[in-house]
Amino acid sequence: MATLSKPDAKKRIEKLRKEIDHYRYVQHVEDKSEISPDALDSLKHELSELEDQFPDLITPESPTQRVEGKPIKGFGKVTHSQPMLSLTDVFDPDEFSTWDERIQKAAGTQPEYFAELKYDGLAITIRYEKGIYKLAATRGNGNVGEDVTPNVKTIESVPLKLREPVTIEVRGEVYMSYKEFEHVNKAQEKAGQPTYANPRNLSAGTLRQLDPKLVAARKLSFMAYAVVSNNMPPTHAEEHALAKQLGFPISRYDRLCKDKTAVIQFWKDIEKQRQKLPYQIDGTVVTVNDRKLFRRLGVVGKSARGSVAFKFAPEQVTTKVEDIRVNVGRTGAVTPFAVLEPVQVAGTTVSRATLHNEDEIQRKDIRIGDTVILQKAGDIIPEVVQPLPKLRTGNENKFKMPTHCPNCGTKLVRPEGEAVTRCPNSNCFALEVGRLEHFVSKDAFDIDGIGEKLVAQLFSDSIVRDPADLFGLTVGDLEPLEKFAEKKSENIIRSIADSKKVTLGRFIYALGIRHVGLQTALDVAEHFGTVEKFRKATKEKLESVDGVGPKVAADVAEWLSGKHNQKLIDRLVEAGITFEKEQRSDELAGKTFVITGTLDEMSREEAQALVRSKGGKATNSVSKDTDYVVVGENPGSKLAQAEKLGVKTIDEAGLKKLANS
Repeated sequence: MATLSKPDAKKRIEKLRKEIDHYRYVQHVEDKSEISPDALDSLKHELSELEDQFPDLITPESPTQRVEGKPIKGFGKVTHSQPMLSLTDVFDPDEFSTWDERIQKAAGTQPEYFAELKYDGLAITIRYEKGIYKLAATRGNGNVGEDVTPNVKTIESVPLKLREPVTIEVRGEVYMSYKEFEHVNKAQEKAGQPTYANPRNLSAGTLRQLDPKLVAARKLSFMAYAVVSNNMPPTHAEEHALAKQLGFPISRYDRLCKDKTAVIQFWKDIEKQRQKLPYQIDGTVVTVNDRKLFRRLGVVGKSARGSVAFKFAPEQVTTKVEDIRVNVGRTGAVTPFAVLEPVQVAGTTVSRATLHNEDEIQRKDIRIGDTVILQKAGDIIPEVVQPLPKLRTGNENKFKMPTHCPNCGTKLVRPEGEAVTRCPNSNCFALEVGRLEHFVSKDAFDIDGIGEKLVAQLFSDSIVRDPADLFGLTVGDLEPLEKFAEKKSENIIRSIADSKKVTLGRFIYALGIRHVGLQTALDVAEHFGTVEKFRKATKEKLESVDGVGPKVAADVAEWLSGKHNQKLIDRLVEAGITFEKEQRSDELAGKTFVITGTLDEMSREEAQALVRSKGGKATNSVSKDTDYVVVGENPGSKLAQAEKLGVKTIDEAGLKKLANS
């Protein structure tokens, strides 16, 4: 985060507080979502860091000093016997280590920790008198909550009579399973009603229904995480054990951790299993296990010092747009991108994000200097979701699309009916380099050792002008280049020679024909069979290929009609390119797969290759024709689309099982 002067920090803090208060009210009182929880957490995190830098700017009404929400009309108010405190958030092992150091310093020793899942639901406290269910309330503002006694009573996982006749209070999370969430949304669709965004919002909205019958029909769940009584167990772990003993469900994933190393390992283990869980979680909760020490550590603001929410890398965060520039791709498309203040999202540091095209920038009204919501969910390239205009200072600038290519100076054009601006100069440096990069990429000729920098150097030094030139390179051509020793040069020449044997599908994909992805290239190759038949293909013949529409057929036919392109094919064949047969079996024949998220043992490309080797199709978009969506960690919007269309989802193990069946 950039260092601000105190006056600028004060202005930023005031704007952040106002914006956070608005989103918190909408989410927790009205049960709506204008931005994602991840994005809201990011704003809160920025505010917390600024207040840490300038503690004299902290005020009692700051969002960091109170717990979410307040009672809404329609429910009675309940004053909690003990405050229901919030949690301080940390987002990575470094931040957790800093928290651990503070705890060790305050405790004077290395405490034992109790680690558990952080359910994404609604916090509830339930009172029992002599073992009989008496009252249930929401967290509300931390001191006063809403009386939801009749509604919580309908949740089957909440016992109406404890296994022991004790007077006690049990706290936990009300949530909805993915299965029930899908069931409710299908019913909404059938009734012509809008569907819900996520299980958390649906859980909160359901629990606040005035009719308990509707609550019962939606099958909410409850998971206990704490007890409050006059005779508290000595450790937090024993609190959980007591809750289970009394008849409450507790998580089977909870773990005692002797130090921070064990906690970080737990956090990593749970993150790997996250997508396989039947309910939504957004991190883990880490608590000092010794209750006596926990109490001694005390409270900071509205958060217990001895507990922390160790969250997973968010898929949405907020950051600033420092500049907007353009990139010229291999097809001539001029794509604007945002230069960002570096930020961690979905486990990686992001400093650039796509803005798609000029119309999209105008539609979203994204300006240089804006605070924006950034998204990177699994298989999605980082993109700016929306700006937060209420945080503007007046110094932001609107973006203007350049009129000439930044690489060759040619006047840019925007074909009628298209959203993309293009450089029409086929000899533009950026286009030539982009085509070479595509040619050597993994799904094309897969030439190891030739990356973006080497391609640009070879082209700028006129050593290589088109892909066919690669196959005439010698060790002597590479050795004079900077940082190129004899062995490195020999390895690259060997990789080029090894790549000469290629399947027809990958050969067609490597040519870089507009709108021809790998799956389309494979379909075209399977239909025509040989490079001779492919190069003579007409638009009509191409349209007869399964999966090829009129637009793609026209693009391929136009490319093949170019004399320069036909000469390139001639030169590649003359260079010694030979075609091997695609190795396929039929275990997945007739099935279409989409891979989303990060798999444990295979890259996405390897998973797609497995599908194709078994006779299946691997595409990048989910449709009604998709048979399976293979889901890894941090899946993107494709999972939501699959759920909406009713497409079956499987994990990596499920894919392997189908492939080997």
